[in-house]
Amino acid sequence: MAVPPQRRDDEQTKKEENIRCLPLLDNFGFECFPRQLVHRSIQQGFSFNILCVGETGIGKSTLIDTLFNTNFKEHKSSHFHPSVGLKVQMYDLHESNVHLKLTVVKTVGYGDQINKEASYRPIIDYIDTQFEAYLQEELKIKRSLIKLHDSRVHVCLYFIAPTGHSLKSLDLVTMKMLDSKVNIVPLIAKADTVSKTDLQKFKSKIMSELAGNGIQIYQIPANDEASASVNSLQECLPFAVVGSMDEVRVGKRTARGRQYPWGVLQVDNESHCDFVKLRNMLLCSNMEDLKEDTHIHHYQRYRCHRLTKIGFADVGPDNQPLSFQEIYGAKRQEFSEQCQREEERLKQRFVQRIKEKEAEFKETEKELQDEFQHLKRIQQEKTKKLEEERRQLEEEIIAFYKMKADFEAQQAQQAQPASNLKKDKERKK
Repeated sequence: MAVPPQRRDDEQTKKEENIRCLPLLDNFGFECFPRQLVHRSIQQGFSFNILCVGETGIGKSTLIDTLFNTNFKEHKSSHFHPSVGLKVQMYDLHESNVHLKLTVVKTVGYGDQINKEASYRPIIDYIDTQFEAYLQEELKIKRSLIKLHDSRVHVCLYFIAPTGHSLKSLDLVTMKMLDSKVNIVPLIAKADTVSKTDLQKFKSKIMSELAGNGIQIYQIPANDEASASVNSLQECLPFAVVGSMDEVRVGKRTARGRQYPWGVLQVDNESHCDFVKLRNMLLCSNMEDLKEDTHIHHYQRYRCHRLTKIGFADVGPDNQPLSFQEIYGAKRQEFSEQCQREEERLKQRFVQRIKEKEAEFKETEKELQDEFQHLKRIQQEKTKKLEEERRQLEEEIIAFYKMKADFEAQQAQQAQPASNLKKDKERKK
């Protein structure tokens, strides 16, 4: 029996009314991807490597302490280092459930030498060494880049002395050598020693000199959402900073800063210095961009230079793309041919050396033979002379014995009459 249409509609409505609406406990779909990345990043932890370049006593350690609100308890460096060195220190920092592995590299004795010609060389060597370590791990068959501690320098905080005039030649030369290897963020250290008017003029002078000398500093990336803040940060370069861990009294509260007879300078007050802007740029908004820029630009430039120097290329002589296997096969064949050529050269050199030695031995043998013949002739002459002397001596001996015999015979003849006379006398008696 067929069910009437009206009854079917009533049953459908009843079923729809009995359906329960369950609330969703969490989001689902690919909008959860960012959460997965955040969770994995928190589990793995973060790493950040800072290079501080500046003269001794300019405030590098104090600024790092202020940035991370931690007293790292470092020993002060002296001004009597014979050459520029680097001090590498690693710290494990925790904030809430976030773990940060911080590496701070500071120059020691920078700008203290009379001859400052190669003051930048230890810094360049250190940066290249970290790039090379990462490259060697990358070229391994069984590599572990996730577990590898990335020691590549992500940012260079270059401390400029607050002279208020212009950059020193050492600053220009060093930053020119560093701009292709690391992200440079120039800082005016101890900015509280310069008035605000002179500070703005000093900033303009520094940026003009950097542009005039073709020095590339870190450019803060801009986007639509934060273009205003980016422009504000870009206009502040170089950052005029002051570091201090001292707590000073400001009205009814305390703040980090410096107490002077004419007032208080607050480190975290943006109207007093650019420390907050520097901290936000380094830690809050651009740390990952600094790391990405280091990997994409500076490290890739070093990697390209090293692989090109070894002999690898992306295209062949006919501008056709080459695979790694083809390049490896060509390099292996080239190396094999080079080894064969070197082997042939060594064989020829070995044969030539043998011939030269044989010629030397023959010449020495001839000289020895001539010397032997000469000595033999001398010996024969001496032997002949000795034989002649022996013959003469024998003749003299024979003559001597003959003379002796004659003398004895003569004496015997003379003694015979005397004996006869004696016998006659005895008879007579």
